[in-house]
Amino acid sequence: MQIAVVGSGYVGLVAAVCFAEMGHDVICVDNDESKVAALQGGDTLIHEEHLPELLNRYRNTKVRFMTDLAEATRESEALFIAVGTPQSDTGDADLSYVEAVASEIARSITSYKVIVEKSTVPVYTNEWIRRTMERNGVERGMFDVVSNPEFLREGTAVVDFLHPDRIVVGADSERASTILGAIYEPLTSGEYYKKTDAVAGCCSTASPPPLLNTSTKSAEIIKHASNAFLALKISFINAVSNLCEAADANVEQVARGMGLDSRIGPRFLRPGVGYGGSCFPKDVAAFRSVAEQLGIDFSLLTEVEKINVRQKKRFVSKVRSTLWTLRGKKLAVLGLAFKGGTDDIRDSPAIDLIEMLIAEGCSITAFDPAAMKRAAEKLPAGPNLKYAEDAYAAAENADALLILTDWQEFAHLDLPRLNTALQYPIMIDGRNLYDPDTMAEQGFTYISVGRPAGVAAVSKST
Repeated sequence: MQIAVVGSGYVGLVAAVCFAEMGHDVICVDNDESKVAALQGGDTLIHEEHLPELLNRYRNTKVRFMTDLAEATRESEALFIAVGTPQSDTGDADLSYVEAVASEIARSITSYKVIVEKSTVPVYTNEWIRRTMERNGVERGMFDVVSNPEFLREGTAVVDFLHPDRIVVGADSERASTILGAIYEPLTSGEYYKKTDAVAGCCSTASPPPLLNTSTKSAEIIKHASNAFLALKISFINAVSNLCEAADANVEQVARGMGLDSRIGPRFLRPGVGYGGSCFPKDVAAFRSVAEQLGIDFSLLTEVEKINVRQKKRFVSKVRSTLWTLRGKKLAVLGLAFKGGTDDIRDSPAIDLIEMLIAEGCSITAFDPAAMKRAAEKLPAGPNLKYAEDAYAAAENADALLILTDWQEFAHLDLPRLNTALQYPIMIDGRNLYDPDTMAEQGFTYISVGRPAGVAAVSKST
């Protein structure tokens, strides 16, 4: 099928190349000429596994990049809107970009189209898109609006797209539902997984992903409710970790005991410095705001947000209690992205913590495998902030080392080399990547989240 994807960010670009991988012809539209030129030249612009290979395979053939939405509208059967929906000052999702795209599509329609919400949007957005189309003179029978939310994790987005837990299609007409079913048929039939070069994942010809047909409103709520629930699980286990610290228990043992219950499951029960990224903070706030507008008291989500903010403050307190005072301390920081496997620093707890520590008078030397360029745009290097070429250079003569992002390479550091590089062998691990007893045996004072400290029997001489 001929598909248009409007927006070339994380969701739009991944969707475009994955639709091509499934066999469709795709036009990816963006109003940023420099981004379009970069994508035409093979630059993915974001750090995402499998994306460079797929883009190189399909760019300028099965995936074309352009700025002309009118042309894309005329050529395509379905148009997926994947533009940004940033959080406004009131906590609502800013839908002005979605409205602008719908208006431009309306001015270009010459035949029936399916307009698909791929961006994360609040309930009733489908109705506003429909009104926008009609206000711009498009007859009701010339289009349908479908909600097809994405459930992608940055760092594994390509695999998540091609091996989804479920595909949700919210459509209020049989015609639109049939078209979306045909678009995803390579996955739901299992046909895609017969390809010798198919991206590997959990789905297969014997176990393809299920297609869930719902109303448009239900699909919109499914997306926000899913993200809010995952954020709740993170905040819940962080609150439990604080209780474990007070009671001298081990939160990882508690989380394992909880996660073995099939009703709960183990995923998202890892304590840390709080959630971040482009989705959870924005979606929790937007879901709460929608509930308030509809007269529903969803104060549970307010507490989820408060716990997330407090978790970062508690981590700064950990650093302070370990080092006694913060002013003048030299700290090594490993991790700038909001999670491992991505270069995205949007709402990254690591960035917030660096700013808080600098405000306390610390000097920081930071390293991240992928996110330093983006971090330097937000936090330029200066007297109190430097960027290092690797973890060991960051640790050189530091008073302590802080792990703020769960990159797997940070879980496999050369500990004797790290011990030698540090001024004092102190690690404060916000992601619980190491075992406290092992770290103590390696000569470290090791502080983590929700677990007893590991303290070396003999400290490094100064």
